[in-house]
Amino acid sequence: MTDNNVESTVIEISPQTNEMVEAEMVGETDELKRETKALIEALKRRAQSEAESAGTLTRETYLNAVRQAREAIEREKLIERDRLENTWASMQEETEKNWHLLIKEITDFSDRIQDAAKAAWEAFNAPRP
Repeated sequence: MTDNNVESTVIEISPQTNEMVEAEMVGETDELKRETKALIEALKRRAQSEAESAGTLTRETYLNAVRQAREAIEREKLIERDRLENTWASMQEETEKNWHLLIKEITDFSDRIQDAAKAAWEAFNAPRP
């Protein structure tokens, strides 16, 4: 058995839909026009809902992409800063090492000059036969 009495929900019809159906369906029954208007409004609501959903997904996708880009840049800054800090620490270490080597060389050179001056003084003051 089929039931020909189908319950229809009340759907608000926009003035644009009403004008379009009335202009395009001249001569059709009021019931056909009413159902066509309801169909068009349902399609519009569904399309709007899908568009909003897609828009939300698009916005979410965009926000995620922006967040990921920002995080990548921040990570790159951290990596770059760490790299700079490591380079600076290495330069300081190397400079300190070279400074100590230079001081050692100067001290050794000073000791040698002092030894040479002492030897020259002793040779100069040594008794002559």
